[in-house]
Amino acid sequence: MAHVAEWKKEEVKELKGMIDSHEVVGIVNLLNIPAKQLQKMRQSLKDKATIRMSKKNLMNLAFEDCNIKKENIFDLSEYMEGQPAIVFTNMNPFKLFKILEGSKTSAPAKAGNIATEDIIVPEGDTGFEPGPLLGELQQVGIPAKIDKGKIVVTNDHILVKAGEEVSKNVASMLTRLDINPMEVGIDLTAVYEDKTVYTSDLLTIDEEKTFSDFQSAFTQAFNLSVNVCLPTKETIVTIIQNAKFKSFNLAMNASILNSETTEPLIALANAKMLGLASVIQGVNGAIDEELIEKLSDVPVATETVSSQQKEDNKEDKKEDKEEEEEEDNSEEEAAAGLGALFG
Repeated sequence: MAHVAEWKKEEVKELKGMIDSHEVVGIVNLLNIPAKQLQKMRQSLKDKATIRMSKKNLMNLAFEDCNIKKENIFDLSEYMEGQPAIVFTNMNPFKLFKILEGSKTSAPAKAGNIATEDIIVPEGDTGFEPGPLLGELQQVGIPAKIDKGKIVVTNDHILVKAGEEVSKNVASMLTRLDINPMEVGIDLTAVYEDKTVYTSDLLTIDEEKTFSDFQSAFTQAFNLSVNVCLPTKETIVTIIQNAKFKSFNLAMNASILNSETTEPLIALANAKMLGLASVIQGVNGAIDEELIEKLSDVPVATETVSSQQKEDNKEDKKEDKEEEEEEDNSEEEAAAGLGALFG
């Protein structure tokens, strides 16, 4: 049986103790993080989380030994990437992920780095005067020219596509142009809580979309509760208001008198009465003086009636004139007949 170094046994024992004493345990990738930046990130996590680096096989042994007490925690072994370490905390996994993502900073590209997204050199003035840099830019594929005494990039140019490796020359040129396309930070690859392992893709949450989804769900639930008349603390007021509004409309349409509808029903009947009176006002004796006086208080109705009266008066005068002309013609015809009779 191979001899196991005492320090390894002690390391596994310490890792097991830390795993058992924390509700949330995760795997992070510390690859390509400068020591100075890693130290700052650890300080930002002080009193919130602890990061412990160790050998992969020792971490695996610790997970295996803890798998009985913390079921499924051994599954974290599948997510050890790059330079893995264990993070221990009692905070919510999603909150931990958000803190680690927020602590990331931009950094210069190095030869051999893999671009996580397209690296773009923007159009515009580089700030450099004409010189050898122009040829170097063109050599790596960046469209550039001299304009007004400066070297300028003529249009936005994708220098490295997502997933491609950054070459030495490209890395050097990006640094000279002060373009820091890489993101340096602690990547949380997976985290364990209460028998469940959450991967980074599950921990990534669009907060604006999530908040919008919650608002939409609340609105739909609210409308459903109101429409089916299911009273809750949030909907009871609206349900009662809707019931009052519908009962009022029903009473109005059915002409049912009560303390709420009497006044508007009388006002409605009065308006209809005045409307009818305005139509028949021109008929002699159809309405009394009291109604005529009331109609005079209604500007629109009065104006309409007055116009109608004017038209009626014109028609009456025309008819009277025609009758007078007919009478005159009859008299002339009678006189002519008598003259003819008596010679």
